Amino acid sequence: MYMTSPFCLCLVPHLTHMEHTASQTQSRGVWSRRIEFVLASIGYAVGLGNVWRFPYLCYSNGGGAFFIPYIIMLLLCALPMLLMEFTIGQFTQRGPVQAFIQICPLLKGVGVGTVVVSSILSGYFNTLMSWILFYLFNSFSSPLPWQSCNNTWNIPESCSVEFAVNGTSLQSASQQFFNYRLLDISEGLEHMGHIRWELLGCLILAWIIEYVCIFKGVKSTGKVVYFTALFPYIILLILLVFTARLPGSADGILFFLTPKWHKLKKVQVWIDALSQVFFSIGVGFGVMVSMASYNNFKNNILRDSVVVTLANSATSVFSGFVVFSALGHIAHTRGVSVEDLAVEGPGLVFVVYPEILAAMPVPQLWAVLFFLMLLCLALDSQFAHLELVTTTAMDAVGLKFPPWLRRKEVLAFLVCLPSFLVGLPCIFQGGVYVFQLMDHYTVAVSILVLSVLEIAAISWILGRVQRFSMMLTRMLGKSPNIYFKVCWLVLTPLLVMATLVASIVQHTPPRYGKCYQFPDWSKAVGWMLTMASIVCIPIGAAHELYCRKGSLVERLRASVTARLQLDDVRGSSQEHEVCSSPTEAWLHN
Repeated sequence: MYMTSPFCLCLVPHLTHMEHTASQTQSRGVWSRRIEFVLASIGYAVGLGNVWRFPYLCYSNGGGAFFIPYIIMLLLCALPMLLMEFTIGQFTQRGPVQAFIQICPLLKGVGVGTVVVSSILSGYFNTLMSWILFYLFNSFSSPLPWQSCNNTWNIPESCSVEFAVNGTSLQSASQQFFNYRLLDISEGLEHMGHIRWELLGCLILAWIIEYVCIFKGVKSTGKVVYFTALFPYIILLILLVFTARLPGSADGILFFLTPKWHKLKKVQVWIDALSQVFFSIGVGFGVMVSMASYNNFKNNILRDSVVVTLANSATSVFSGFVVFSALGHIAHTRGVSVEDLAVEGPGLVFVVYPEILAAMPVPQLWAVLFFLMLLCLALDSQFAHLELVTTTAMDAVGLKFPPWLRRKEVLAFLVCLPSFLVGLPCIFQGGVYVFQLMDHYTVAVSILVLSVLEIAAISWILGRVQRFSMMLTRMLGKSPNIYFKVCWLVLTPLLVMATLVASIVQHTPPRYGKCYQFPDWSKAVGWMLTMASIVCIPIGAAHELYCRKGSLVERLRASVTARLQLDDVRGSSQEHEVCSSPTEAWLHN
């Protein structure tokens, strides 16, 4: 984890978008083409959650009825907030930390907090990459190693080659491959065991791939996303065409689409819908701010926001058709209903999907293609988080770096190395418990807290929605319509705050599987992970007030005043003096 200290921010000169010189823009980098920005944004938004979480939520929350709260939350929360983050990044031409210093200095810790979350997330997220690569390499075996119970890692008396069915104590061959071959799982977090050397090799390979793809900044990432963002759609289409022709596939699709209206009476269904669109689009992490900061100032981000949102949602629904057509075929061959199949959470990717692939003709081919698709989905998400951290470093102290350290190849390496070390505990025998603990505590509550304050800073503190709308007008030449203004001012903040409250009230301790309970000390560590990003907010606010002059009321009033001047927003050609320190800039403003 590499936290940008709030105390370093006082060393950064204030630059408005009109004060960016051509040399600064060139050193920072820009997207070569608009399509690269769109593909990178879609690649980040479309991830593993689209492949497993949306189908599973439909499975457990009323089938087709789940589409109603999903679409409502998509329109009232995800789309408005995505446009908000695109606007912040493109207008300020800076990452989230520097952007919040300009918009609401008192809440500059929100920007720092997003970088902290992405730093931690990029460290343990690559564990999934190592698992995907492990499965990919094993997909070339004939037969597939998760097709039978005759392997050295299997427990024959509890292993079944049949698809897992609810209500039985047997484990499928695929489940045992995941537990005893991939993970070589220990008894718990208290027994970390030895390092999994094969996974270490896969983890190193994953980081090499990512470094090669990002070491030139957006110029290299922009070229890679042509493949990584589009290839998954080709594979999903092939899988759908194939599985839709199998016996019983229609029953699975019918189960997927048939609404169970009584489910809509449950509050949890609506919370799940908002959580899905919120985390699937990926707002609140600062990533969308960072990627938009490399855009041309006049780029049409309203159009791009609609495209990214629709592409993300369409992919989720499309994945649902692929999953349930395959599940329908499996249920048909087993003589049970789709509802009786054991489909639970992330296990859909590494347990259920491999079982589905094993049931297909030429399973090696489908397995290779499927795990290549997962690799692309994971890479796109990881590119975005790593780019956020490098963007923050360049924006904050880039001009202070010696010339050799400002080279993108060196900076990218220095970003990747600490994240690699963070992920090492996750590839021990007890590493899956570390992964589960970090995944449970790092993101959910902290991102919602950061998002609530982000919306408050833009909609209520910056100068209300009118001022923010003027920023968008400056770039697009027209004002956003009443729909976006109402969402920014009322609906989106209320929905996010309601989800935050519900998440805290209904928070449950982490667990692995159905039996293992995490020790109390690990829960304390987990809450420390949650607070690692949230604590940046009061620290940043305290530092901001300390650096100002005057009475407490004067300092508070000045610290909630945007450093983006109204005449800047309206398009005045007047240039402002570049101050040598934030204190001088604040006094100047």
